[in-house]
Amino acid sequence: MKADDDSRTAARWEHFPHDADIGVRGFGATPGEACEQAALAMMAAILDPATVRPERTIEIALKAPSLEILLVDWLNALVYEMAARRMVFGHFQATIDNNRLIGRARGETVSRARHAPAVEVKGATYTELAFVEDRPGLWRAQCVIDV
Repeated sequence: MKADDDSRTAARWEHFPHDADIGVRGFGATPGEACEQAALAMMAAILDPATVRPERTIEIALKAPSLEILLVDWLNALVYEMAARRMVFGHFQATIDNNRLIGRARGETVSRARHAPAVEVKGATYTELAFVEDRPGLWRAQCVIDV
């Protein structure tokens, strides 16, 4: 687990095992926070997010029929932005209202020498997809990413 290993703190992320791919899971006090943490978990599969400088901000706006689909769309939008802009991200903000996500990803141009990317994420999948409030004030957003 990253972010804060204190189980009382809602905002955190983790990886979970899944065959050849990687499960990502974000926790937060709000659905937006859970999406931010899921994005950090995805980035942590690639590199150490702490090595990423917040030099540029990319805005992302999405609408989906459910929170689950919104999570997959959010992660896939980040994968697209990484590929199209040759960037990596280490800082995320997401607000969700009525199945609409307004988000920001902050990062920089990827440096193979400094960031040492471990894998290339091809996309977020619907495998083990869940976006639920496990208890009041603790949202969990998870899926498997194809690497």
